[in-house]
Amino acid sequence: MKDQIVTGGFEGQSQVQAPLTRQLAGQIAVSEVQNAAETWTPQRVLAWAFETFGSRVAISSAFGAEGMVMIDMASRVHKNFRLFTIDTEFLFPETYSLMERIEEKYGITIEKVLSALSPEAQERMHGEALWKRDPDRCCNLRKVEPLRLKLSTLDAWITSIRRDQTSVRAGAHRVEWDAKFGLVKVNPIVDWNSKQVWRYIHDHDVPYNQLHDMDYPSIGCTHCTSAVRPGEDPRSGRWPGLAKKECGLHMIEPAPDAQIVRRAEGD
Repeated sequence: MKDQIVTGGFEGQSQVQAPLTRQLAGQIAVSEVQNAAETWTPQRVLAWAFETFGSRVAISSAFGAEGMVMIDMASRVHKNFRLFTIDTEFLFPETYSLMERIEEKYGITIEKVLSALSPEAQERMHGEALWKRDPDRCCNLRKVEPLRLKLSTLDAWITSIRRDQTSVRAGAHRVEWDAKFGLVKVNPIVDWNSKQVWRYIHDHDVPYNQLHDMDYPSIGCTHCTSAVRPGEDPRSGRWPGLAKKECGLHMIEPAPDAQIVRRAEGD
């Protein structure tokens, strides 16, 4: 298959005798460490990912509390880490402000990945307020397909998902094969809870989104995110009034839409 045959292992590894597809090499890497990685600290998981995949691994973040923990941890493990975000162009002003603070504090440039369709083009093609009429379609256009194309340039991605966030994430491993996108998926704090996340933030003076102080425990796009009331599920503010609790980045989705391509800044 084009662009999948390599004559060596992943960056930082010694060359192998026979060519391997990147997918096969990734599956082998997962099989070798998956069980052991469940006993590793998040920092050791990150170190393994950076050592194994080099510049072909990147952190994906929407800059929630968990994402900020992951960014801070990475800065202490490997200074020149890659960080990207799916910028739907519908994010809160507080989120864009936090992105500027991250770049200044950690001395990195966030790779911003955008949908091929500007908000205006999406409205012309699919009608006004698609997120109200067909939120799954909107997420696919603005999040899933841009991510799919971004991940096609990598051998592994690092996320900050936790098992206790949704039922879809409950079976996630620290290191696993992502069959949906065809690469290694690394989830260093998958077994953490919210208290551990916030303890780390406060102990290490990690910047975070100001909306968290305004009853927004989970933050996405402006159109589909609201504050939650005391005692409500932390994810109840995402797509309020709908059964939808996932944008689709961490669950099985249909085959790519042939019309969707990526616009990107800095990647």
